[in-house]
Amino acid sequence: MTVLTPKPRKNLPWEHFLAWFGITLVIVLSIFPIWIVLKTALSSSTTLFEGAPRLLPSEPTLDNFKRVLGMVSAEDALKAGGSGQSVNFLRSIWNSVVFTGLIVIGQTFFSALAAYAFARLKFPFRDQIFTLLLTAMMVPGIVLFIPNFITIKNLGWLNTMQGMVAPYILMTPFAVFFLRQFFLSIPKETEEAAVLDGASPFMIFWKVVLPMSQGPLATLGILTTIGMWNDFFWPYLIGKDESVYTLPVALQQFQTQTPQGSPDWTGLMAGAFLSIIPVFILLLIMGKRVIESLAFSGGK
Repeated sequence: MTVLTPKPRKNLPWEHFLAWFGITLVIVLSIFPIWIVLKTALSSSTTLFEGAPRLLPSEPTLDNFKRVLGMVSAEDALKAGGSGQSVNFLRSIWNSVVFTGLIVIGQTFFSALAAYAFARLKFPFRDQIFTLLLTAMMVPGIVLFIPNFITIKNLGWLNTMQGMVAPYILMTPFAVFFLRQFFLSIPKETEEAAVLDGASPFMIFWKVVLPMSQGPLATLGILTTIGMWNDFFWPYLIGKDESVYTLPVALQQFQTQTPQGSPDWTGLMAGAFLSIIPVFILLLIMGKRVIESLAFSGGK
């Protein structure tokens, strides 16, 4: 007696078409705002509004990038229709790198420590403390600005990098919850083998758990980097001195210094596009590693 097995169903051409159409649409919708920023940055102030309906700049020019970077004189910038102001991008980029880097390293490390303690260590009221920590996720961040500002002012940290970094460097409830859930999925047998070898809890965390958690750590690092790189209000509130301006604050100062009354849109978009480049490079470099690390960890 022969058993008839159904033949595998072949995907129809229109299904492939719909899939690719959906992917293409998402890509276009994601890239289109960035293209508008670049188009505006490559346009001159005189032709910006005339060429607004077109997708390509009427008369492409790099003068806006030169103006923002301070590579032309104020007189030439005014003649080109700009504000005559410039942003010290080298200093602002360095401040943003230091500000973001310190927070990413500190927040990831301390959040991982707390997450491992909640996932593996046993101490009184552990679950109650973790529940209390999670309730902090419901508190709007803006509520903490005033007490944090008073604390930083009393410490004498206004207009300093440590004052800008201090409220963020320890940990966040989301980061602790995110890492704790992954640590719970790690087999206990791995850690028990390390205990038999005489490893302390911190050595297990450092030598065993962290190497197995590269995917979640990288994901958390990327999310924190994007958030801190674009953070504006707290660095603006604390860092009033030009020496500690981050990129968002420097761009805001560039906008307010416009003498004509209307914003220097071409210069602003040139500065905004330059601020996008580092994050875009980070996503290109780290995005693939995050996917590979998560796939490896999931496979194990």
